[in-house]
Amino acid sequence: MNDLLVFGHRNPDTDTVTSAIAMADLKTRQGFPAKAAILDEISAEAKYVLDFFGVSIPQLLENVKIQMKDLNYDRPQALKRTNSIYDAYVYMGEGKLRTLPITDDKCQLLGIVTMKDIAMSLIQKNQRFLKTSVDNVLKNMEGVLLSKAAATVDGEVLVVSFHMDTIEEMDLFQKDSIVIVGDRLDIYKHAIEQKVQLVILTGGKHPDPAFLEAAEDSGINVIATDLDTYEATKMVFLTNYVENIIVRDNLLFFGEDDYLTDCREIMKETDHSKFPLLNRNGEYLGIIGRSHVISPQRKRVILVDHNEYSQSAEGIEEAEILEVIDHHRIGDISTSLPIVFRNMPVGSTNTILYYMYKEAGMEPKPSIAGLMLAGIISDTLFLKSPTTTEQDIEALEALHLLVMMDIDKFAMEMFKKGTDLSNKSVEEIFFADYKEFLLEGWKVGISQVFTLDMDSIQKSIDEFLTYIDNVNESRHQSLTLCIITDILKQGSYIFYNEGKLVDGVFGQKMSQGMFMEGWVSRKKQIVPTIHEGIKKYLNK
Repeated sequence: MNDLLVFGHRNPDTDTVTSAIAMADLKTRQGFPAKAAILDEISAEAKYVLDFFGVSIPQLLENVKIQMKDLNYDRPQALKRTNSIYDAYVYMGEGKLRTLPITDDKCQLLGIVTMKDIAMSLIQKNQRFLKTSVDNVLKNMEGVLLSKAAATVDGEVLVVSFHMDTIEEMDLFQKDSIVIVGDRLDIYKHAIEQKVQLVILTGGKHPDPAFLEAAEDSGINVIATDLDTYEATKMVFLTNYVENIIVRDNLLFFGEDDYLTDCREIMKETDHSKFPLLNRNGEYLGIIGRSHVISPQRKRVILVDHNEYSQSAEGIEEAEILEVIDHHRIGDISTSLPIVFRNMPVGSTNTILYYMYKEAGMEPKPSIAGLMLAGIISDTLFLKSPTTTEQDIEALEALHLLVMMDIDKFAMEMFKKGTDLSNKSVEEIFFADYKEFLLEGWKVGISQVFTLDMDSIQKSIDEFLTYIDNVNESRHQSLTLCIITDILKQGSYIFYNEGKLVDGVFGQKMSQGMFMEGWVSRKKQIVPTIHEGIKKYLNK
């Protein structure tokens, strides 16, 4: 079973990234292997934090849609192209397989074989020809090698029933001939003289050693088998390389990274019922059947720092959500089965994780403790945000003891890195911490930008306002806000799309760039105010 995936919302800020790493560490230590992931490029602040504590950036997760590799597909071993048709027949019979993949020496898929293909091979016009290895002939015909020459044979099979005079008259034996003969030493001698490729002696008969010596001198393979001539004739064609009958044209297969929703439609439109599955290097993995897509295994995920579909990974509806750890309002994430849902009114997801470590009787290692500490500092504005609780203070103090560092200096440097907007476009700034909410049926987008230098923002205000209008229109939103939070002044400047709705929502005449004293928390101040404002506006 695949590892659990732990990730936060689509704009990986410090609290989201660090809480995903901490939660993955906790679950792994509890015996449930987990990997942290991110849904987009992490913020500058988060990168500074990870670099500071020597922790790698988590894997980037494009989506959590069900992929073909997630299915509980069949894994029959593929045969090599040099296996015989008889090997394929026996293997398919023992494994009750309907479709058998054939690969080359590097596990690259060459094609497939079905029982129908095997049956058809026995009635084809080219059945008289044999192209295989001497080892295949020996194994499948339970033979004994009396004279060894070439390792492979490739030629026409002759089952000798003619008189010697007829054979000579018709000049039947050629250098590429493969002769099946019983207890007829004259025929055997003539075959050696004509230097055929292979002589198969049936009925368990062994010729005089002198004849065998002549065969070796002439470079002719000689095999003796206990099978009678009739049985040997039937079996010899089944010793052919299975490569000779594989289906190569119009071969339908899927890649491990292909999405189930796409492949299911393709499967519906074809008469095939079994499909090879390949990895991204083209190597064979297994066989997918229609039955495998009925109840597919979904990706197992844990959500941190969010619980809304619009903020989560693409395809979250297809994933199996096992846990949610969050400190925001309850959103619209729903599950078909009960899950662990831990939601606390604290300033940081990492505060909740601190208590989860404590409840588990575990102590985060210093690097993880440092990440958690940074997450709390970031989301509570170093305990100055109105979202800060006694639990946040307790968690921060306890984690500080595990890392023993100058957190005042660290916090200031972290905020500087996070608020450095130089060389960033308006789009990059706007979407660095952007979230969408569905409030009373209204789609509302809110970007929050923290800064220590409001003057740098003021220089691009007109560009910001134009961009806000464009985002509102392109995303079909009722309201789009850009909240510029001044960390030093402990308040926010409000910018919004042009329209009359904003006055009604805020219950007052608004102006672009209006400063809201004490407004620093999107979660506890901005979103609740807008939500209540929408309710009042709709009830007028």
